Formats: sequence, C-alpha cells, structure tokens
Amino acid sequence: MCENEFIDYIIKLGINIDDNQKSQLNKYYELLVEKNKVMNLTNITEKESVYLKHFYDSLTLVKACDFNEVENLCDIGTGAGFPGLVIKIMFPHIKVVLIDSLKKRINFLNEVIAELELKDVEAIHIRTEEYAKTNRNKFDIVTSRAVAKLSILTELCLPLVKIDKYFISMKSNVEEELQGIENNLNLLNSKIEQITTFFLPIEKSKRTLIKIRKIDYINKKYPRHFKEIIKKPL
Repeated sequence: MCENEFIDYIIKLGINIDDNQKSQLNKYYELLVEKNKVMNLTNITEKESVYLKHFYDSLTLVKACDFNEVENLCDIGTGAGFPGLVIKIMFPHIKVVLIDSLKKRINFLNEVIAELELKDVEAIHIRTEEYAKTNRNKFDIVTSRAVAKLSILTELCLPLVKIDKYFISMKSNVEEELQGIENNLNLLNSKIEQITTFFLPIEKSKRTLIKIRKIDYINKKYPRHFKEIIKKPL
C-alpha cells in the first residue's frame, strides 16, 4: 500500500488527512525503520507494508468506534505505537496513554512523540495490572492489538474503562477465544456489544474487532497479578 493508496483507503473509512498528518506518518515510518536497526520493534519494515499492516490496520478501529466522540484512549501493550500513536496522529484531540512493559519501546515512543511534536500523549513503562491500581474507570476506549488471548486481555483492560464505555480488542482469528468468554465477562460486569470482521485491502488478511461494553464497576481484586491471570484465566 503506497502513501496515495493509504490516503484513498482511509478516506473510505471516513478519515480525513492533512499535509501535517501525512508528514507526521512519514516521519514516524522513518524513525521506526531507523530504530529497528538497533532493536526489535517490528518484523515489517518495507514502507508499503508498514502503511498497510501498521498504519492502516491501526485506523480500522474506526469500524467499531466514532473517534470524534472519544476524549481519551489507552493502548495496552502498544509495542511500537500501534494502534495508539497512529490514532493520536489522525485524531489529535484525543488524549492518549501508551502502555508497554519494555523500557526500550517506551524510549522509542517518547522519541517519536517529541519529533512529531505531539501533545496530550503519554508513553508509560509499566505493567498493565500495576497501572490499573490507580487508573480504574478512566478511559473512553481501551484497546490492544494482538497482545494476548481475549480471556487475559479482558481482565487487564476492562478495569481501566469508564462505565458504559469500551474495550476494543484487535484480533485476526478469534473464534476459539470467544468460546467460554461469557463467564469471564459476567465476572467483569461487561458484555460483547459488537463483533466486526473484515479483510485488509490488497493482501486480504482477516481482521476482527471485538467491542466490549463495561456495564458496571468491577471488583477491585481484578486485575490479579499477571502470573495468576496466566495460570487461571477467568
């Protein structure tokens, strides 16, 4: 996906882009590829692939949410900033928090944030279960892209979500992970509101967005320590 194709496809998603945003995305790509020479940020480095599999893929979140109505967003396990930093570039009014447990990734993200002169975005080196202790019921949208199984992500992410707002999980194939998820969500006072399945343009790889609404406050014992979550998912 070349830059012009990217622009055409995001317009089809209902996203407008100005010259400054085009420049920011291009600079983001350059910084990503340069830093990737000295640390493992991504296996995808060819420009057309980055624009498709990272930039465009991140923006497909709009299929599940009107980001013009979103005030703040938290991206869990953001890695090199996908999808959270791309959302920030394209929807600059949103206050964004990027969470990752690897300090080197956070250092890279802070370099990008500074270089692109982005405001109201914070990259934090912390485990999600630790962050949740002091940031419960805070975000309109919490999202995560292919970080862990859905049964694990729900316990980590939903405590951060405001009542009547959403956790949106970005997956490829999710059928097996949806089996038995109802009991998990009942314990977390949440429910699946929408499942959106589609295919990326050009290469046609499958994507699924699972939109989960938080109905009520969640017991403060969740999220548990990560080792407990892994050992015995809800």
